[in-house]
This record gives sequence, structure tokens and C-alpha cells, in this order.
Amino acid sequence: MSMDLALEAWVSGMIELSKFKWVLGSGRRWQPGDKLKLFFAGYNGTRNTGADVRVEEMLRQIKHILGDDKCELSVLTQSFQLTEGYFKGVKQVYLPDLFPPMLWREVPQYDGVVACEGSQFKSKFANALTTMMIGSLGIAAAQNKLSVSYGAEAGYMDPMIAKMVARYCKDSFVITRNPESQTVLGKLGVSTELGTDTAWTFESHPREYGQEVLRKLGWDGSTPVLVVCPINPFWWPVKASVAKYVAKAVTGAHKESHYRKFYFHNAGPEVDRKYDFYLSAMAKAIARFRQENRVFLVLAASEMLDTKACQKMNEKLGGNVPIVSSADYDMYEFVSILRSCHLMVSSRFHGIVTCMSAGVASAGVTMDERIRNLMHERGQQDLLLTVDDPELEEKLYVILGKLQKDSESIRDGIGKTVAKNLKVMARMGVYFEEHVQKRYPEFQIRKGLQSWEDYLPPLSPNLRKLLETYG
Repeated sequence: MSMDLALEAWVSGMIELSKFKWVLGSGRRWQPGDKLKLFFAGYNGTRNTGADVRVEEMLRQIKHILGDDKCELSVLTQSFQLTEGYFKGVKQVYLPDLFPPMLWREVPQYDGVVACEGSQFKSKFANALTTMMIGSLGIAAAQNKLSVSYGAEAGYMDPMIAKMVARYCKDSFVITRNPESQTVLGKLGVSTELGTDTAWTFESHPREYGQEVLRKLGWDGSTPVLVVCPINPFWWPVKASVAKYVAKAVTGAHKESHYRKFYFHNAGPEVDRKYDFYLSAMAKAIARFRQENRVFLVLAASEMLDTKACQKMNEKLGGNVPIVSSADYDMYEFVSILRSCHLMVSSRFHGIVTCMSAGVASAGVTMDERIRNLMHERGQQDLLLTVDDPELEEKLYVILGKLQKDSESIRDGIGKTVAKNLKVMARMGVYFEEHVQKRYPEFQIRKGLQSWEDYLPPLSPNLRKLLETYG
């Protein structure tokens, strides 16, 4: 049995046992007058900018809706050091690599779970992560508590994972971030409501901060800035392997593919070949564009893991391109840098999302459905490529020209999409409040007629201006 299967069996057993114990009268039950204790399960603490930003805004939104004095929120982190200064007013709980004992210990202490990882229901990245999401939701649902999946994405799942979702998430309240995810989950018998991502309301440091960083990197203050966010699209999924872990410890094998503890990236000659083609094609297109256009180029690692991809691309570009990494900048700083740029090509979904409110003209080179869905929503499918496109170099070169030539019309489509998603995010807040009232009828919600904006966390002046223009 593989370790991934062992984790899946372990978590399934815990959910079944949780239900049995609840029926026998064991466990915490919320009482009127108590603060509502909610546990936010996600992939935080690795300096994945997207994961941290969306959870930051989720926490702000839900605290705003429930009332700061009526709820007590906790969030998972894999490193207290890397999330220091994040999630203000929220308790951080350590997420160990071997997570089932933590779930068994923590989830029953709360009145509900909010699963906040974006790629919640898919096998693309790591079955272990999806198993943790299912475990968090399943234990809460088994105990008749709040079990909410907030802004989730669903894609292909391995058969065992799909069966777990169908069995243990059918009583959870799932809000997806696109219709495509609703279709996937609907086939498994899981009912959903349509929502969006929650990063739309995030406010970074002022743009002056990012501009100052760019100046220190060599920007003259007037040349358009092109930021490129490469990744390694082919070393997913991460899989748990005791055999590889032992081999690495004894012989040093699998060192290059080691992710953390007993988790390893996908690896092999074919992975290396595809990865090199992707980086080379993008680098050649960018080099051709720079020869013909005056731009200041920056490479950006939206997750610490992406730093290696930036370094490899930099080598292909001559070795003198500045790199900014989330390893060195927190989310407030990093997003400010992205928003200070003018043009973007990104293989990171949240690289694009977080800079849309700043009007950065962006294109995507995607490994899965997330950027594809976003570009379709923007009505800008012509700015979308796939990481394995055999004509990636030529097509990206053409797209770079479009970004510069048609930047105004592209920004117009982006602004409309941001305004639309702010309203959808508000609707998610309405769904959440209604679900809390359904699960805990005696919990005191806000009285009186609320406007849709009352279901969002406080908005920045920039977002309010966007709403005035496109709302």
C-alpha cells in the first residue's frame, strides 16, 4: 500500500469513528452566548502568496459578517515564522507533515470547519492535501457541526479521493469559485453554490513601496515593467513515500525531488525534458520581445518553490534579470511589487488575480483549469496558453505584443471582472451567514437590512473606485 492510500484510509477511519462517538454523546456542542469557534484548514505557512492572501481575506470577511466579538477563529500554518504578522486577531495552529493526529485533536474542539485551500478537490498537486481537506470537512460534518468549503476548486481526482469526497463531503456546504468545479462535484453527488476566489479584496502595501523596490533593482521609473512568474508545472503531484524517504536518508537518493519530510515531487527524464522546453520557450519569446521593445524585466516567485524556476529562466535569459521571491518579501510587500508592474505573464493563478485590481495587463501560461477559467471569465481567451503547447515560444511572443499594444482594452476587461467578482464574493458572505443561521439558529446575526457591500470586508479606496467605474 502506498503512503497516500494509507493516509486516505487513516482519515476515512477517523471520520467514521468521529460519527460514532458523536452519536454516543461525545464532543463539543455550541451553546447560545458562546463565541462561535471556527477552524480554518488550509495550505498556509509556505510563502505561497495566493494561499496566504485568499485566507487573509476570508478571515477578514467572515469576522466582519459574524462580528469580531461573536467568533473565535483559528487557522493552520506550516511555519509560524513565515506567517508572522499575518491573520491579525486569529490564532495560528501548527500543521505537521503527518496531519491525521492533528485533525483528530483539533477539529472536535471547534464549532465548525472552513476549508480554505483553493485546490481543495483535485489530485493535480497532492492527494495528501486533498485528503486533509476531506478529513477536516468530514469530521466536522460527522459531528453535525458547521462544515464549509469556501471558494473551492475541483478537478480530476483519483478514484479513492473521488469516493471519499462523495461519501464524506455530501453533508458539507460547498461554495466553488467557478461553474466548472460545480460540474465536477455535482457528478459526485455534492451540492454546491457558485462563488469566487477570495483574494479580490486584498490590500497590499501602497504601490510606492513596490516602485521603490523596483528602482533598487534597476528600474528607471519610466520604462514599462514586464513581470514574469514561472513555475515548474511538471513536478506535480507531490506524493508521500516512506521508501523514498528512507532511501534519501541512507543513500542521498531522490534529493532533487524531495519536497519536505516524506513528500516527494514527480521526477524523471520526461519531467526534466518538459520543464526545460517550457522555460526555454518562454525565455526565447521574452528575449525576442525585449529586443524590439523597451521594457524592464523582472522574474517573480509567487511561492518560495518557484524561486528555482526563476533562477533557471534567468540563466536562459543571460543571468542578469532581477528576481523577487516570496521567500524574501511577505504578502503585503510582494503583491505591492506585482501591482507596480505594467505587463505580466504568469503561470501562477494568484499572480494574475492579485494584480488585476491594479490594472496590470496580464496573460497566463497555465498547467490546469484555474487560469483557463479566469481568462474565459475575462473574455480574453486569446491571452491564454498551456505549459506544454508545442508552439509556446511563437504564441507567447505574439501575446506579449498584444499586452503592450492592447493594454487599455485588456485593463477594461480586467476592471469589469474585478467588479463582478466583488459582488460574487459578497454573495458568498450571504450564503455563509444563512448557513450559520441554519446550523445554529440561536446564533445572533446582524439585524436590519444589509446592502451587498456589508458582506465584504472593508474595501480600499482603489476598489471603491473600480466599483464606481465598472459596478
